[in-house]
Amino acid sequence: MTSPTAPEPAYAAVPPPGCPAHAGGLARLYGPDHAADPKATFAALRKQGSVAPVEIAPGVEATLVIGYQSALEVLRSPERFSKNPRRWQALADGSVPADSPVVPMMMHRPNALWSDGEEHARYRSAITDTLAQIDPNELRGHVEECADILIDRIGPDGTADLLSDYSAMLPMLVFNRMFGCPADIGDKLVFGMSRIFDAEADAEKANQVLTEGGIELVALKRREPGADVTSWMMAHPAKLTDLEMLHQLALLMGAGTEPEQNLICNALLLLLSDDRFAGDLAGGSMPVDEALDEVLWTDPPLANYAVHYAIQDTEVDGVEVPAGRPVLVSFTAANTDPALSGERRAGNRAHLAWSAGPHTCPAKSAARLIAAVAVEKLLDRLPDVELDCEVEQLEWRQGPFHRALTALPVRFPPIAVTVPAATDETSGDTEWNPKPAPSSSTPQDATSTARGPVSAKAAPRRWWRFLAVWRRGR
Repeated sequence: MTSPTAPEPAYAAVPPPGCPAHAGGLARLYGPDHAADPKATFAALRKQGSVAPVEIAPGVEATLVIGYQSALEVLRSPERFSKNPRRWQALADGSVPADSPVVPMMMHRPNALWSDGEEHARYRSAITDTLAQIDPNELRGHVEECADILIDRIGPDGTADLLSDYSAMLPMLVFNRMFGCPADIGDKLVFGMSRIFDAEADAEKANQVLTEGGIELVALKRREPGADVTSWMMAHPAKLTDLEMLHQLALLMGAGTEPEQNLICNALLLLLSDDRFAGDLAGGSMPVDEALDEVLWTDPPLANYAVHYAIQDTEVDGVEVPAGRPVLVSFTAANTDPALSGERRAGNRAHLAWSAGPHTCPAKSAARLIAAVAVEKLLDRLPDVELDCEVEQLEWRQGPFHRALTALPVRFPPIAVTVPAATDETSGDTEWNPKPAPSSSTPQDATSTARGPVSAKAAPRRWWRFLAVWRRGR
């Protein structure tokens, strides 16, 4: 199926960070100016200390933690800070409308992210025990195979958008393989989650699509269990209900696709644009490891998240934090806290990109493996790849939560590949053209190419038939 499409968020122009024109004196974590230069926002906020009030969407206020030690204090103090969004007072009393674009990323769901205590322990055990069954070598093989599929597709062209053609597609293919997820259901899950991250005006619709896809996957695996993550989680002693399964899958989907594509893309950007890596890209995995470490420190794919709520009115670093108000941790700002300058050193992985405390990402090893293999594979097969624009021309997507490019255009000497043509199962006609005309139902933006949809999330069904034939032909 072709996923539905949605317009880009129509945020109003925002004055420079620190300007009195910010809403009520609050810095905004949305809009084009913040997306283009979030470090300026954080620099202005640091004048207020390690904790500061911000606006994360029109009319939605929150407390942002930007100091490293203050972030650890929040993340490691479950006795003072709850993850349960039912404590969000402004949402409960209607001050924040239910259709606010940030609500789907912050609303209560019965999963490990938004729970505390015994409930959290039960959900998390189902997730961690299930993920422990994944064979790292098998996972590496899946990533390499999916990477080869995508590189074979773009290789003969000599140009590509490494976001839509590679970084966005690869986590989706790996996720579908690992979770036993058919392509049509995968389309819904990826579309729903990606739109929620963008905090667009249609976030409520995106949440509905996400829920629909999750329900379909759960029902499928109840009928036809297999050797996959979804089926293993269903069989866990926690005995998750269908509703609980739905929301654990949504959580894993959110963590395993959108942030993963941004980690891959941001690492590739660093490797292709920073002179420190010049000449080293074909020299093995060390430059890739170093690039991933630096991205996780300075440009993590989730810039601001880890939403908490003070159980009672409290203070963090001398700043009042009222109960019932969202407290977000800025992983980017905390990681780049000037107080850490003397402690940072090569190989130090004490960054907060994976969060910390009881809600530390349980899949960080798998996530790093996927990103490392994806980057290594691309640089191995396209060793002379380079940016096809100036770094200053690149644009970043708007939204308070992620750090995500809109496109990463590159050029490289074309490579010869042999890819079988897919045949339509009903008509016998060749359905796949390596460079198909854009779909009339899929709007194109300035970054689109003649290869097809601008986003993996809107990939047509013929793309999945092509993948099946590709695998049979290798």
